[in-house]
Amino acid sequence: MQRWRGLEAVPTGWGRSVVTVGVFDGVHRGHQRLIGRAVERAGQRGLPAVLVTFDPHPAEVVRPGSHPARLTTLPRRAELVSALGVDAFCVLPFTPELARTEPAEFAHEVLVERLHAADVVVGRNFTFGHKAAGDVALLTRLGQRFGFGVEGLELITDDGITFSSTYIRACIDAGDVDAAAAALGRPHRVEGVVVHGDRRGRELGFPTANLATAPFTALPADGVYAGLFEIKDRALPAAISVGTNPTFSGKVRTVEAYVLDVDEDFYGFEVALDFVHRLRGQERFTDVTALVEQMHRDVARTRELLAR
Repeated sequence: MQRWRGLEAVPTGWGRSVVTVGVFDGVHRGHQRLIGRAVERAGQRGLPAVLVTFDPHPAEVVRPGSHPARLTTLPRRAELVSALGVDAFCVLPFTPELARTEPAEFAHEVLVERLHAADVVVGRNFTFGHKAAGDVALLTRLGQRFGFGVEGLELITDDGITFSSTYIRACIDAGDVDAAAAALGRPHRVEGVVVHGDRRGRELGFPTANLATAPFTALPADGVYAGLFEIKDRALPAAISVGTNPTFSGKVRTVEAYVLDVDEDFYGFEVALDFVHRLRGQERFTDVTALVEQMHRDVARTRELLAR
């Protein structure tokens, strides 16, 4: 899959293509259906499928300080859409200038002049252009003017719940990683670099890898989770703690993973944590002995859940 940042990175002489546009944070089941349809139409036409996304999140530019919690990093997003069959991943820097672009200008400059769209596939709730003035109906009219087809897909729902990035963020914020996984089609993943912590876990017999995560990362609610520790194509079972360590009067929120049955030095490595099940909420224990006893129960429960 080709990866482009900015329209200037589109190769000279790029021919016609089928394009899908959106933030695609999470690449959840609704996004997967949308992307799959674009790839299908591209295959029918014998054309490449191009996915256009934005960085940073448009909300951060339109309403500074309101950046939604990020479900996926850009590299992870690219990895996921590549697996879905996308041929080119185009990231448009979302600037104040782009935010002020009128819908017709966006369609002409991005979809027609640069990507030579034959078809455009978007969700039915898709908006674009200055103050989100453009919608699927306007995009369809612009397609008739500029010579590209438009398909707007309905959003995926399950038991009355619409799968959206907003819904998934709410699930993660509440610690309901099972519901988030159902909407994502896979466990929620948090990525970061392993850094030095206070080494308290090692003193207690549970050495942990402490993750430094990027700003705006969507972290699950404080608590303990069963999950997977991904490093160098290895997926290792782990008990994961998110919180402030109230038993030790902690103030800083941390993400720590105790990797089961592995004694390795992970410092400095980029790793990923997949949150599979929530074991319990964050607790303050009366003493260290009670904490260690609970940690043993957490590890046993982690083994049990991940073995299923």
